[in-house]
Amino acid sequence: MHTLPEEHRHLLELVRGFATTDVAPQADGYERAHEFPRPLFDQLAAMDLTGLPFGAAVGGSELPYRVYLMVVEELSRASLALGMGLSVHTLATWAIDSYATPEQRQLLVPDLVAGRALGAYALSEPGAGSDAASITTRARRDGDVYLLTGTKAWVTHGGVADRYLVMARTGAADAGGISAFVVDADQPGMTVAEPESKMGLWSSPTAQLILDDAPVPADRLLGDVEGQGFRVGMASLDGGRLGIAACAVGLAQAALDVAVGYAREREQFGRPIGDFQGVSFLLADMATRTEAARALYRSAAERRDHASGVGPHAGTPGAGTGYPTTIPSAMAKLAATDAAMQTTTDAVQVLGGAGYTTDYPVERYLREAKVLQILEGTNQIQRMLIGRQLTAPRA
Repeated sequence: MHTLPEEHRHLLELVRGFATTDVAPQADGYERAHEFPRPLFDQLAAMDLTGLPFGAAVGGSELPYRVYLMVVEELSRASLALGMGLSVHTLATWAIDSYATPEQRQLLVPDLVAGRALGAYALSEPGAGSDAASITTRARRDGDVYLLTGTKAWVTHGGVADRYLVMARTGAADAGGISAFVVDADQPGMTVAEPESKMGLWSSPTAQLILDDAPVPADRLLGDVEGQGFRVGMASLDGGRLGIAACAVGLAQAALDVAVGYAREREQFGRPIGDFQGVSFLLADMATRTEAARALYRSAAERRDHASGVGPHAGTPGAGTGYPTTIPSAMAKLAATDAAMQTTTDAVQVLGGAGYTTDYPVERYLREAKVLQILEGTNQIQRMLIGRQLTAPRA
């Protein structure tokens, strides 16, 4: 934080205070109630934290993506559901802001940026997860509407979002035949299934969207032509993966905090367990892993800022050509979520039997960490992207 301008440091101090005093004490209650913390999200909106990386023309704060991600990290340290909620909201908002026509942007984006509307992203389907280009939900043009039919799966904020970015097929059975639509929650012909019963992250609802000839107005086709949906979806995931990396680092830091505190206080054989090498080495590895993941996601975010014209190195040669943003984002997501999984596992081990009970939050952290290795592209997909880049023929 010491390398940030003063106003950015003050912002992060404000967020940390809010996360510590308002968010953390309520996180477990929302989890046990299986309830999305919408009041806390509304507080983020009131603090102007839902539009940090967006332009002033749509009501945003025009902050670097790196600073926005540091906010996500602080929130996730207190509540993964809230931190990830902001990340998913930003992913959907970024896609609409980036690909909308000027008229669509002014109509749809300001409410999202201001947090008056909660965004969601609907790409996956029961039969199309990692192979996103194989989606079968269809959108058939009928006069001044598109009739959408199909089922979208694994939708974060399903049932609580106000606005969904929905990918549907308007053309051929390949990536080029997919279009993106902005669909409001009250859309006739769209219903939301019961939330999935999950291992963890209970206060972040995940549900299917079921579309049955839903008549979506033609002007809700994102952009001015069909066939851009796959491009929209993949570009959005670059930023979304950085958001998940920041979430993972926040979660890992929370687990480390609990483990260190316990190791200092818990005594066995007449001294704190942290004095024993077996425990202190675990803590050292947890701290190093977390800090390395933090550095990687922030470095990738700086590349993104440079590629998009933010920061002192804006306009770096090669910016925007794919590698400067896509591969570092994949690396950050891979490293940070694997780090969170190992760190939360080690935190349970440090606490021993106590860590396996609900008296301490580390068992929840462990259950939450697992899903971060899956969503926004599994870590196997991230390895595939990275490996493909490394072995691609050189010009």
